Amino acid sequence: MDKVLTDGGPGSEFPKTAAEFRELLTRNEKPGTDGAMNARERITALFDEGTFTEIGAFTSRRRDLDPASDAPEGVLTGYGSVNGCLVYAFAQDLAKTKGAVSDATADKIVNLYRLAVENGCPVVGSFDSAGADLVAGVRALAGYGRIMKAVGSASGVIPQIAIVPGIAQGAAAVIAAMFDFVIATDKASISVNPPFVVGGGKTADNVESGLVSLSVSGDAQAADAARKLLSYLPSNNEEGTAESVPEDDPDRPTDLSAYLASRAMGDLLAEIADKHSFLELGGDCAKSVKTGFLTLDGTACGVVATDHAENGGRLNSLAARKAARFVLFCDCFRIPLLTFVDSEGFVIAGEEEKNPFSSEIGKLAGAYASARTPLVTLVAGSAYGSVFSVLGSKAIGADLVLALESAKVGCLNPAAAVALFENDKIAGDVTREALERSWEDKEANVIHAARAGEVDDVIDPAELRQRLTSAVLMLSAKSARAPGRRHANMPL
Repeated sequence: MDKVLTDGGPGSEFPKTAAEFRELLTRNEKPGTDGAMNARERITALFDEGTFTEIGAFTSRRRDLDPASDAPEGVLTGYGSVNGCLVYAFAQDLAKTKGAVSDATADKIVNLYRLAVENGCPVVGSFDSAGADLVAGVRALAGYGRIMKAVGSASGVIPQIAIVPGIAQGAAAVIAAMFDFVIATDKASISVNPPFVVGGGKTADNVESGLVSLSVSGDAQAADAARKLLSYLPSNNEEGTAESVPEDDPDRPTDLSAYLASRAMGDLLAEIADKHSFLELGGDCAKSVKTGFLTLDGTACGVVATDHAENGGRLNSLAARKAARFVLFCDCFRIPLLTFVDSEGFVIAGEEEKNPFSSEIGKLAGAYASARTPLVTLVAGSAYGSVFSVLGSKAIGADLVLALESAKVGCLNPAAAVALFENDKIAGDVTREALERSWEDKEANVIHAARAGEVDDVIDPAELRQRLTSAVLMLSAKSARAPGRRHANMPL
């Protein structure tokens, strides 16, 4: 049980020096067991060795029902270096008053956000709390509101990553969901209502729903995942694309034989990425579309890619929402976005229309249509129906659209086209399969899209990595506004 801090009197334990105060604050910080870490170990593991600096350590709450007593706050706040860049972080501490959130807790977190926004640096928050400080009453509820305000105001200005190694329920679950990405351990519980009342809240549930971007086995792995994710992100929305020292040959020939055989988009992404490394986010949610990050010649790029190996790359409501949210994030921080299309279209199901399906597809179309970050699209395989228009077409705003020689583009997939237009041609010596192949070769040939100006170039698979790298470099100075001018230089 925590010993409280008192303000003097007989039997007083109120510390007289800063050293005594620090000793009292760290009294319950026992090392974690069974692979788990305590709050200080978790926040220290995030930062480069020896760089974490705590701030607000002495901030403490005053209880309304006992004005003479204070209690140490169940949250650590501070800053340090991650991959050589300044990052701010907070970690809730379940060992101190069960991590209960009070007005003083909110003070510490809101002050951290003020510093992070004013200095243009990311925030990483570690959630593990039993809930609000009930003794604080409405002040604790107001504290949650002020934290929500700080997180919402920082959205789109600085990257925010939530780590959930323990409990995030009620208002805490809402706050974690407001972050750009959520990393959860196997022991995490994230839910609005208590799981013992409604069920759910497990990491597997939140991975499937799309709330959790990365699922890891333990606290150390969560810190590693956050560090890895931060390496792809700029510090703020004005810094520009994250760059690293190139560790691969930009002109390395691309071998797409595995992808062309499997139609598994992971094979293509691994082949074009520097060192064959693609960081997938939300991999177990809506598997027909992949989202994540890779680098091309050291330049960090976001990826939205339909995976033909998963139900023909067809999009349902959840897949559309997953892709739309990622497009919006990349646009917020001017991260170049690569879109890879290999899809038979949208899922055909009555249940999808009740979501409503059109609204989710509309959100995806709106995300692409409003994006001002560099947009490069590759038609890697099939692009049938409106999915071609929605997923980064030139018409919706892509800067450059490339296609592989084997790509197919058309209003209808061959099966639907033959059933609609050529059903009567099926005879003893003319099979449906033959008609479908003929339709695909003639009507869905990507050359038609290139001649219409909707595909900028049809490329050899071996040149893919080189061409994408060149495109990202060419668009590196893209701005939402054209440079201003004093007047035209008329030919007088």
